[in-house]
Amino acid sequence: MVALARRRWRVARFVLILLAIELLDELVFGIREAAWPLIRDDLGLTYTQVGILLSLPSFLANFIEPVLGILGDVWKRRLLVLGGGIVFALSLLLVAFSHSFGLLLAAFILFNPASGAFVSLSQAALMDHEPERHEQNMARWTFAGSLGVSGGPLLLGIGIALGLGWRDMYLLLALGAVLLVLAAGRYPFPNGATDDPEKEVSPGFRQGIQEAFGALRRREVLRWLTLLEFSDFMLDILLGYLALYMVDVAGVSEAQAGIAVAAWTVVGLIGDLLIIPLLERVRGLTYLRISVVIELFLYPAFLLVEPYVAKLVILGLLGFFNAGWYSILQAQLYSAMPGQSGSVMAVHSVFGLFASLFPLLVGLLAERVGLNGAMWLLLVGPVALLIGLPRQRAGE
Repeated sequence: MVALARRRWRVARFVLILLAIELLDELVFGIREAAWPLIRDDLGLTYTQVGILLSLPSFLANFIEPVLGILGDVWKRRLLVLGGGIVFALSLLLVAFSHSFGLLLAAFILFNPASGAFVSLSQAALMDHEPERHEQNMARWTFAGSLGVSGGPLLLGIGIALGLGWRDMYLLLALGAVLLVLAAGRYPFPNGATDDPEKEVSPGFRQGIQEAFGALRRREVLRWLTLLEFSDFMLDILLGYLALYMVDVAGVSEAQAGIAVAAWTVVGLIGDLLIIPLLERVRGLTYLRISVVIELFLYPAFLLVEPYVAKLVILGLLGFFNAGWYSILQAQLYSAMPGQSGSVMAVHSVFGLFASLFPLLVGLLAERVGLNGAMWLLLVGPVALLIGLPRQRAGE
């Protein structure tokens, strides 16, 4: 009994470390999104340069991450996760010491594939932990991420109040990454691949490529990949431009913009917490269809109302009702590719190659018609989900 209890506690610690890795990754994201007005002013960036910073690193990472994902299935996943964590920490240090657009772009380019190895393969390990509970565990993963996204602006605000700048926050994040790499290094990250260093890797890798591209020819996989990319219009893309929108269009201060970002993320965090027990009782796709319709009414209202408080209230509702979008859609993708958790990352990267340019498209449009007009483009996301979500599961 004692040995069984110890084993269960070790497994629980492993899961907590995986969730902490996602928490840190989204802390980085949350701090960056809230800090965009500060970064923009510090480095003198244009909307187009912001769009490039949001798009180009993701675009380039999509050429590297498929290899990392397939290797995560057929090779040493643990080595990839820990190596990615080290580069993850180094890229955060480079961000902290960037004093030009070029250096910041280089840091972001380094960060994205490092996050793929460190974070995405940790997600794959969590999915392999309980293959029959993809939706529930993805909901837990998403909640950990939401905690990071919502905590990021708050930590940035606290740091500024204490006299720290956005660069200091990145130094603290780098330290956190190092600590998590050390903690994760105590666990094996099994994936079914051999630990024998003498075994040839190439045949397994070639087979992994064939199976990943074979998955891209399946209609069910293509559906979930497409909907994942379009859901991002109401998730990361909206968050990426939210602080700038509040400052440049709504005309509020940088501090008020930070509050708006916090409102969106904190209420979203509550939604992500509530979705965990909800998915034990309600089908994820049923909830998703209802929430998409609600978002289609809320988002235009957010853009049209003028009072700051009214925008905050609607923004909070937006964050609440898009809870579960990523976790449910990503869980459907994992379920559509059983036994290929690492390859999920690969096909997502291949399919997302051009979708990663969406933030740049918003930035370019903002240069021509203004950010207020460009923000209407984000309605494409919920419209695509409304059209593309199936009415029932295949075979039901």
